[in-house]
Amino acid sequence: MADRRAEILVVDLLGGIGDLLMLLPSIHGLARRNPDARLRVLTHDPGAGLLRVDPAVAEVRTPRHGRPGAERAAVVEALAARRPDLAVTTTRYDGIPDLLLASGARCVTDLWRRPPPDEPVGARYLRLLHAEGLLTRADLDAPARVRLPASAHATGEDTVDRLVAATRRPAAAPVVLVTDTGMAVKRWPDHSWRALAGRLAALGHPVLTVRSPGGEEHRAVGGEDRPPGVPLPSGDLTTLAGQFAAVARRGGVVVGPDTGPLRLAAAAGAVTVGLFGATDARRYGVGGVDLQGLPACPHRRATAITEQPCWWEARCPLDAAGPACMADLDVNRVTAAVRAATRHPALVWRPPPA
Repeated sequence: MADRRAEILVVDLLGGIGDLLMLLPSIHGLARRNPDARLRVLTHDPGAGLLRVDPAVAEVRTPRHGRPGAERAAVVEALAARRPDLAVTTTRYDGIPDLLLASGARCVTDLWRRPPPDEPVGARYLRLLHAEGLLTRADLDAPARVRLPASAHATGEDTVDRLVAATRRPAAAPVVLVTDTGMAVKRWPDHSWRALAGRLAALGHPVLTVRSPGGEEHRAVGGEDRPPGVPLPSGDLTTLAGQFAAVARRGGVVVGPDTGPLRLAAAAGAVTVGLFGATDARRYGVGGVDLQGLPACPHRRATAITEQPCWWEARCPLDAAGPACMADLDVNRVTAAVRAATRHPALVWRPPPA
């Protein structure tokens, strides 16, 4: 039986939407094992918005500003506001683990310790918390699932209905392309996206696309300034998750690189086709169809991705034109993966009736 606590603080200040979503099964597991607890989460926007509508989370806090030291100050404030008797963190910079330990709470401050190269990050979090006596064996296989209000589902249904009708291609399941990413090293070539969109449309799939995180139009690449598909309307992450859930209920597929929106699609119930290059799909895979570009790359470090020579500036040691691993993901291979995913409705998770 897992230990039960009354005041729980979870700190995830790594900054990425995907980072938070990989921790989400652990957050929900802690809530299940401590049904009477007040569970607070300290994290960054925009991911915080997903937790503000989550009934498992009593309070969501974010740093007050973006200047150096903001995250440490936010931890100090959270501890002063309510002293937890359990604190769990993925964040190890700026002395944050020491702050939590000094509070007197039971703490788990290292969810990264000695990771094997083939264990998914989210699964490792669960396994370590289980080893600490904080989760039960039943929690180990829990997937990431966002919990959305009925209004987000309804808006998503209306939006996807309208956009699918506008494509005039109702013969097959819709496909959403997540073409943008915050890191150049994860970017699939623009000409590959356009080729994929053309092939899917020719096969009868309504092709939609996710706008870039800031809501601006698709970047002009190679002389093109239109997105390769019908853009989903801009909105917050809860709105986007509602759209992904509507795509999932139509047996649709979401395609994208290792980025937050792709993980959000999976957490909203959609089948995904992930395009992995610099990150190892065995460790960072989303759980649908995870395609690894250039599997034998000698520079990839599954458990130390930030130490790779390509990571920060996308300078590939194997190809001066761009990441060789992403270019290795052939359009034919991705098209076949999408088609296979749309033919297997058993892969599609559907939310229980309201």
